[in-house]
Amino acid sequence: MPPEVPPSLVPEHGIHAIDTHYVRAGLDASHLIVQAGRAAFVDTGPTSAVPHLLDALEQLEVAPEQVDLVLLTHVHLDHAGGAGALMRALPKARAVIHPRGARHMSDPAKLVAGSVAVYGESKFRELYGEIVPIPADRIVIAEDGMRVRLAQRELELVHTPGHALHHYCIVDRGAQSIFTGDNFGISYRELDTARGEFIYPTTTPVQFDPEAMHASLDRIMSYRPRAIYLTHYSRVTEVERLAADLHDCIDGFVALARRNAGRTDRGARIREELYAYLSQRLDAHGFAADERRRRDIVGMDVELNAQGLEVWLDRTSGAQ
Repeated sequence: MPPEVPPSLVPEHGIHAIDTHYVRAGLDASHLIVQAGRAAFVDTGPTSAVPHLLDALEQLEVAPEQVDLVLLTHVHLDHAGGAGALMRALPKARAVIHPRGARHMSDPAKLVAGSVAVYGESKFRELYGEIVPIPADRIVIAEDGMRVRLAQRELELVHTPGHALHHYCIVDRGAQSIFTGDNFGISYRELDTARGEFIYPTTTPVQFDPEAMHASLDRIMSYRPRAIYLTHYSRVTEVERLAADLHDCIDGFVALARRNAGRTDRGARIREELYAYLSQRLDAHGFAADERRRRDIVGMDVELNAQGLEVWLDRTSGAQ
C-alpha cells in the first residue's frame, strides 16, 4: 500500500511541490518554480501555509526578493487564501489573478462571506484564519492567452471555466506541463495503486458547469502535456487515461445528481451515491483500504462535491 504521508516529490524542471498542511498532509500543494535565480509560486494554500512556503524558499536558498510572481489559478481559499499574507513577505512579487477573481483578492469581504456560507463561521476560522487583502497595484490581470515570463521561461495563462468562472491554468511549454488548479480534478497519492493514479472531478460550490468542465479538459489536453501539476495533489503523468476518467466521472456525477433532483432527501441521497460511485471506482482501481480509510481520504470532497451538485441543480432548474 502507498505510505500514509506521501513522500516529497522529486522536483523536475525546477518545479517543487510544497505541502501546505491544509487539513492533512498530502491534500493541498503549492508549487514553487525556480528558474535562473528567479521564482514563482503557483497557488499558496491558506494563510496558515505561509510559514511553510517561506521555509521552502529558505531551504532552496531563494531570497524573498527573488520571487517575481504569485500565480493564483482561482480564488478559492484553499488555493489563494494565503496570498495576501505571502505577498507581504515578497517585496517584488506581483499576484496574477483571473479578471473575475481579482477584485475579491483586493477586497476579500464577499469571498469570506461565501466561504462562511459553505463552512460555517467556526470551521471557516479554523481552516482559513485571516484573509489579508492584496493591494490592487500589485495585481496583474490574467487575460486568456496571456504570457508571462519567469527569467527566460515563458508561461501561458488559459481561462478554464467548469470548476469556477474565475479559473485559469498555467501552461509551461518548456516543461511540457500544465498547472491546473482544480480543473483537472483531484488525485491523492494515497489512492495510487499498482494500476497507477486515481482521479475524480471537483464540483464544489458554486460555479460547477459540466459542459464547461468537459471543454476545459479538452483544451488542457490540446497542449499534449506530459505531466500535470494538481493542487490536490501535485504531479500526475498518466494524463490521457486520467482525462478519460475525468470525462466519465463528470457524466457520472451529473447523472446521479439528476436522478435525485426531485427527492425530498436530495442532499443525503447525492452524498450517499457519490461515495458509493467513488468507492466502486476505487474497487476497480485495486484500492483495498476499508470504508473508514476511504472516508478519511475522500469524505470532505464527497461533502463539497454534493453541495456543488445541488447548487448546479438549482441553477439549471434540475430540481423542478
